Amino acid sequence: MNEHSAAAAAAGDDAALADALAEDYRRLRQEIAKRVLGQEQAVELSLLTLLAGGNSLLVGVPGLAKTLLVQTVADALALRFSRIQFTPDLMPSDITGTDLVQEDPQTGRREFQFAPGPVFANIVLADEINRTPPKTQAALLEAMQERRVTVQGTTYPLDSPFFVFATRNPIELEGTYPLPEAQLDRFLFEIELGYLSAEVELDVVRATTGDASEVVAPVLSGERLLAYQHLVRRVPLAESVGRYALALVRATRPGTEEAPEFVDEWLAYGASVRAAQTLVLGGKARALINGRAHVAYEDIRALVLPVLRHRILRNFHAEAERVSSEDIIARLLDSVPVPDPR
Repeated sequence: MNEHSAAAAAAGDDAALADALAEDYRRLRQEIAKRVLGQEQAVELSLLTLLAGGNSLLVGVPGLAKTLLVQTVADALALRFSRIQFTPDLMPSDITGTDLVQEDPQTGRREFQFAPGPVFANIVLADEINRTPPKTQAALLEAMQERRVTVQGTTYPLDSPFFVFATRNPIELEGTYPLPEAQLDRFLFEIELGYLSAEVELDVVRATTGDASEVVAPVLSGERLLAYQHLVRRVPLAESVGRYALALVRATRPGTEEAPEFVDEWLAYGASVRAAQTLVLGGKARALINGRAHVAYEDIRALVLPVLRHRILRNFHAEAERVSSEDIIARLLDSVPVPDPR
């Protein structure tokens, strides 16, 4: 096979894989909808997290199906799931695992053996992550970024694929701790779950007060999901779309030439290059689930809020004037022009 034929075959394989991805995405949405009613945007962003190979933070008041959503996504995948309930007395070793003294029954010798913690799974639910001190929160940092953990100087790789979904309750302050900015930056998206419409909420009440329970069938294997992740990274990116994503991120940095006046007035710190990487990677995944083989401006704009919301830091002027991160991002979208397609 010559070079041209090989390239054509690869393109054909990618086209077939893209069709399979779109179909599996549709099936995943159907399975998840058996248990999670409404919350369409949260479901989409959770599945984009899987396709992009990252981690996400789910934020919402109690009772909006944050935990149920993650558990249901795990059930729809043929992957190992682990839930960690974060509490103030949780220790780092309760997450990563620890070395235990074990006695060899044959020789009688005692030696240390590593007992893996709950982080050794494919999908890890860090439930109410802000209820544990920063030292314990930081135990997840290496796992989230490097896909490994280090205990007593020994490094242990985590299985692939690997994802962390963390939940946070925004209304309770007593007994909670702020998430370090370094850890927040490692979440691809901050996914907000809001209240449902009256009709959907009635459907939830009916479904959850009956005797029947919905069974979610596995749709994807880990091997297939890894193939989709590689496909996402092969989606081409037009230079103009990449520059637009970068322009949005650079405009969040106060004190720079790209920053609008309201950014200088209301933000203490802007987003790092990781935000631009996430916009592009998430945009590639979003393009594929919508049946497109290229990233469009609409993909970038659709993801700006969940990508930037937790990566920009407001100053006291914004807090005093009750200007939210959402307000600033909305103005940012209006102030950074979309490139002319001509």
